[in-house]
Amino acid sequence: VMDPATGKMVTAPEYGGTITYPYQRIGDNQDPFFAGQEPGWLIDGVNEKLAYGNWALDREEYDFRNTYIPLFAFTGNLAESWETPDPLTYIFHIRQGVHYALNPDSDASRLVNGRELTAKDVEHSFHRYLGLGSGFTEPSEQATGISSFPWESIEATDDWTVVFKATEASLGVLRSMFQLAMLWILPPEVIEQYGDYRDWKNVVGTGPFILTDYVEGVSKTYAKNPNYWGFDEKYPTNRLPYIDGLSAVFMADEATRISALRAGKVDGILHAGIVDIKSIDVVRSLQTTNPEIEIWPYFQRSFTSVALNMDNAPFDDVRVRHALQMALDLETINDTYYSGLAGVEPIGIIGSDGNYTPFAEWPAEIKQYYTYDPERAEKLLDEAGYPRGTDGVRFKVDYQHRDIMDLGYVEIASSYWADIGVDLTINVLDGATWSANLREHNYEMSTGNLAFAWTPEFAIASYRSDNDILRELVAGQIETPELNAAYDAFNAASTVEGQMKAYREFEIALVKRHQKIWGPMAPNYQASQPWVKGFGGEYAMGNLLHHTIYARLWIDQDLKRAMGF
Repeated sequence: VMDPATGKMVTAPEYGGTITYPYQRIGDNQDPFFAGQEPGWLIDGVNEKLAYGNWALDREEYDFRNTYIPLFAFTGNLAESWETPDPLTYIFHIRQGVHYALNPDSDASRLVNGRELTAKDVEHSFHRYLGLGSGFTEPSEQATGISSFPWESIEATDDWTVVFKATEASLGVLRSMFQLAMLWILPPEVIEQYGDYRDWKNVVGTGPFILTDYVEGVSKTYAKNPNYWGFDEKYPTNRLPYIDGLSAVFMADEATRISALRAGKVDGILHAGIVDIKSIDVVRSLQTTNPEIEIWPYFQRSFTSVALNMDNAPFDDVRVRHALQMALDLETINDTYYSGLAGVEPIGIIGSDGNYTPFAEWPAEIKQYYTYDPERAEKLLDEAGYPRGTDGVRFKVDYQHRDIMDLGYVEIASSYWADIGVDLTINVLDGATWSANLREHNYEMSTGNLAFAWTPEFAIASYRSDNDILRELVAGQIETPELNAAYDAFNAASTVEGQMKAYREFEIALVKRHQKIWGPMAPNYQASQPWVKGFGGEYAMGNLLHHTIYARLWIDQDLKRAMGF
């Protein structure tokens, strides 16, 4: 049959089989109210959101191989449609005929008893997240990206309509409702009966899968929801999901994951497991030894960018920060290390969503520092008071590298910095230690990233967030008069246009500060076996909506058997 999204001929969809993939991290707390993003790695595909990416969308318009999904690419999920009759009102029309899954082995499922989802469920979930009713008076600390909006009320006006009222017009409200990681719709009965959603055994949803087993650090297992309401957007007569279930196996070591992929023990290394391939060397090895395995690059954000602790010398001097940037030959690194696949043109703290200032529009006095010029870099370090010593070293720096990121780029960058007299010691840290040091501001140089913020509101809110890691990764810890003025102007603006103007001033103020050293936006990679059909390397159908994709994939059983698996 023809895939209407790509125009390519593909093996016709068929039912049956299980998709198995490796994963490496899920926390104990499965309640998004308390844990924000992390529960999504478990409850995705069981619980659902108001909207998701339109799977039938022409991949020439948008290919879903990025974490960002533009607003035009969303379509209705639990909300069948929506409207904004005025800048302060958002009306969602809830899909009828959606029922919670029945799991006879779950007390929580029996409590909900397969009833139909209504607008009251949506109202209850948002009341809980935002502290706006249903007995909830305080917003979740994890709801930064949505609680910063000036909400007046959220009300289910009938069984199928929810009306959100704001007191001020805000930029990006709809996209935040659709995209933010924590905004799952949960059954009120479960929250009221158990007090929270922490226990995986109480996970009950309306999605294509039922969570049947979870053993921390071992495995997670999902069965097909036989009563799922959804149909394949590409082939509208086909009820979803195609597969009988999902099986995820904990594999913390990359070598183990790659070995399992080569042996056909897993159907792919997929982003739902937080185990995508970051090293081009691993990709090249797979292409050599197993050319039948399909490799899918996608872009997320610049994980190669470097965070600097600007509280202390030498990074409290912007000339040093400029020098580190000018010492990097990003074009050559891209050509030789990333095979030309990386993006080297700098961006600010928001990626390719249109709500950012392109590099071409940056002030000329800032753009100059993103040109490879090691001689000028050395002069800047001399001017900043860091001459070379008798050993040729200007200063030594401790670099804290997060273990799941690609070490190869850091080693290359350190050689460029050595050429201008900056001596790096690279310390590879586990995620917990890295996060703690970032939170406590206990580092000199560290794995950072750019294009971290989803929306201008998210970026602005992060500037004064109580979440130290969020604040560090997005806008840094140090406030300045220029940033404060833009922050205040954004929050005082009465129109979307006014907010956009203030946000761009905020972003340029960050760019001028040069708080991070821009590194290439290198692709990460997913890999899939040739018998996994319907997959085009898509990253997600929305933030953390990965299992939602897998519900639309199928297994070519004949091909799998023919290959000896």
